[in-house]
Amino acid sequence: PMGGSAYTVLIIGGYGTFGGRLATLLADEPRLNLIVGGRSLAKAEDFCQRPSAASLVPQHFDREGDLVRQFEALQPNLVVDATGPFQTYGDDPYRVVRAAIACGIDYLDLADGTEYVLGIGELDGHAKSAGRFALSGTSTCPALTAAVVRELASDLTSMDRITIGIAPAPTASLGLSVIQAIASRVGQPVAILENGENRCRYASLDTLRYQITLSGKDAPLSPRLFSLVDVPDLKLLPRLWPGVKSVWLGAGPVPEVGHWALL
Repeated sequence: PMGGSAYTVLIIGGYGTFGGRLATLLADEPRLNLIVGGRSLAKAEDFCQRPSAASLVPQHFDREGDLVRQFEALQPNLVVDATGPFQTYGDDPYRVVRAAIACGIDYLDLADGTEYVLGIGELDGHAKSAGRFALSGTSTCPALTAAVVRELASDLTSMDRITIGIAPAPTASLGLSVIQAIASRVGQPVAILENGENRCRYASLDTLRYQITLSGKDAPLSPRLFSLVDVPDLKLLPRLWPGVKSVWLGAGPVPEVGHWALL
């Protein structure tokens, strides 16, 4: 922020698994005013009890309510939507985005729902006209995965295939919205690019077993099973690298029974 003034960030779902992690990471920045919002004021208040260099402000926030009124009352510089599952946002999935733009507020979210992330481009012109930005998918998929592919491909003259495996630690937390998003797509058809053609595969049923070797380690990890997930990368990466003929992305939770528990 300019002149040392506080920069106000409203995190919707700020006490949840991912929103809470984001708030915790930002909490050591004294120039930030973090509004931890959500439907449960009690949970927001409990979350904000922790020591913090930033100002932590608990706030009841209803993303299904009068958004413009709530934004005008809170006056954030940036809105972060960390709720979800974004795959189930119904007939008006971008109401938060449009309200933020209307109020002159920058917006980003942690969505990894394919159609949701792809569709937000329709609001790009509105955001730019208002002098704001509206970013979707600023999560592992597709923001981090695309950044990794870009880095690894920087010295390549050509690239034919992109295969990505997300391998979370056994202790990684999964919020209810993440579990709901994964479960809602199990067994559903997924369009992927395979050998230059669009093919239909099925989420969680199409699998790949891969053995990971860590740099500097003599012994590789045990072979890990990855299951296909429906994420924006499957459609976005071929646009970023038009010469690619195959794109596949899977998640590899451990223990392996986690794959079958969803079926």
